[in-house]
Amino acid sequence: MLIELSIYLLTGVIAGFFAGLLGIGGGLIIVPVLTTAFVYFLHTPHLVHLAIGTSMATILVTAVASIRAHQKHDAIRWDIVKTLTPGILLGGLFGGWVSQFFNANTLAQIFAVIELIIAIKMLTDAQPNPHRELPGLAARSVAGTFIGAISSLVGIGGGALNTPYMVWHNVSVRQAIATSAACSLPVAAAGTLGFLIGGWNATDLPAYATGYIYWPAFFGIVVASFFVAPIGAALTHRLPVKLLKRVFGILLIILAIKMFWF
Repeated sequence: MLIELSIYLLTGVIAGFFAGLLGIGGGLIIVPVLTTAFVYFLHTPHLVHLAIGTSMATILVTAVASIRAHQKHDAIRWDIVKTLTPGILLGGLFGGWVSQFFNANTLAQIFAVIELIIAIKMLTDAQPNPHRELPGLAARSVAGTFIGAISSLVGIGGGALNTPYMVWHNVSVRQAIATSAACSLPVAAAGTLGFLIGGWNATDLPAYATGYIYWPAFFGIVVASFFVAPIGAALTHRLPVKLLKRVFGILLIILAIKMFWF
């Protein structure tokens, strides 16, 4: 149990740092690591579902810590958060609930493909049309619903999709990261509820699991990530984000390949 808890704590440190730094919620790291760890520590066919559901639950705590740190720099665009949140909540709840209809291999492959796409986007750093602006309320609602559903389904918190979406519409990188951190909260809330409901009647779940949330991993990760996420958030406003995005993109490719053969 000591080795298992140590893995969860270390995962929380790494995920919390990047969650605060890049506004990504941490799930891109948490899901692959938990999936691998659960193979050794849990005996259940629901490994990927538990990894994703637990990831969503941890993002609730990580997001709060990141929001507090970014708010000190007055970098969060609350006007964007307000317009995206209704769609994010709807999509997040749907994504978490519908996960019960996918088998573990399918979910792992969906996660890996999305992680690869995000990694390529980070590495290429394509620049938007300088005249592009965020669309109106209707289009933002559709975007929020899509982001919430996909993020919840694969447990990534939303920031990995929200940040590129905002930057593509010429929101500054630092504001996009901070705003994405705030948007991760409704994604995580809706997604966690969806995974609780989706896994409520699942059989062969391990002890200390409620629905698709495994509490030992949850507490181990959040204890570390809650204190580390503000450090990453503070460094967002000091370090060269472009270089960090490229390093993180390489890490995502490695983790994506691992998920293809979990």
